[in-house]
Amino acid sequence: MANAPVIQVQGLTKRYRDLLAVDHVTFEVQPGEILGFLGPNGAGKSTTMRMLTGCLPATEGVAKIAGFDVFEQPLEVKRRIGYLPENPPVYPDMTVASYLRFVAALKGVSHGKVNDEVERVAHSAAVGHMLGRLIGNISKGYKQRVGLAQALLGDPEVLVLDEPTVGLDPGQIIEVRNLIRSLAGKHTIILSTHILQEVKAVCRKVLILSAGKVVAYDDLEALESKYKTPERIASLEEIFLTLTGEGSAQLQPAANVQHVA
Repeated sequence: MANAPVIQVQGLTKRYRDLLAVDHVTFEVQPGEILGFLGPNGAGKSTTMRMLTGCLPATEGVAKIAGFDVFEQPLEVKRRIGYLPENPPVYPDMTVASYLRFVAALKGVSHGKVNDEVERVAHSAAVGHMLGRLIGNISKGYKQRVGLAQALLGDPEVLVLDEPTVGLDPGQIIEVRNLIRSLAGKHTIILSTHILQEVKAVCRKVLILSAGKVVAYDDLEALESKYKTPERIASLEEIFLTLTGEGSAQLQPAANVQHVA
């Protein structure tokens, strides 16, 4: 089906003994869409990302990437996904270029195309001038950019970005946000973050987790309109604090409107 969701998640659950870290999470992401994945620290965002990318087994539930089951067909999924975890998987004793060539080889980029592919992603992530530098000698912000570059290697259909602007200065944050926005349409993206401005800058649809559960899943504009009053439209910050129970003031949705889509 041409319009089938690229990412399909149904009842995804992760338990650690008595701790229910992710509680029957269900959502879809359409081709070329950027889904903002929001939640306070400890809400289960990173655990969900790790399950979607096959780095962590699920206790229950189904997750599919481009029609392939994450847990039954992990190699097919990994061929179609680029992942930037919260802590970039970079090696300090390698140069940026050698690290990207190493990851390209792991991803199956043909030998004759490796150099061109490394240059392409280095340019996209604005680390082309750092290719000869040891990763251990570059700033945290540039390490984050190198992590983003490795996620782009192989031009994957899906990108899973977990806190991609952590450690960046304001100028770099704007550049990375512009890069992510430019990838929409060509890639299907899940952007996991606790920075609300990030979601407003690059996402049309948002999912909010609290204590492992989905408390909101809707278009950003529709979510904001659900809390609209005759006086004003509530901000995403106010909605987030209300739905996660972290704010003192609690908004009320419009009558007969539910906030979980």
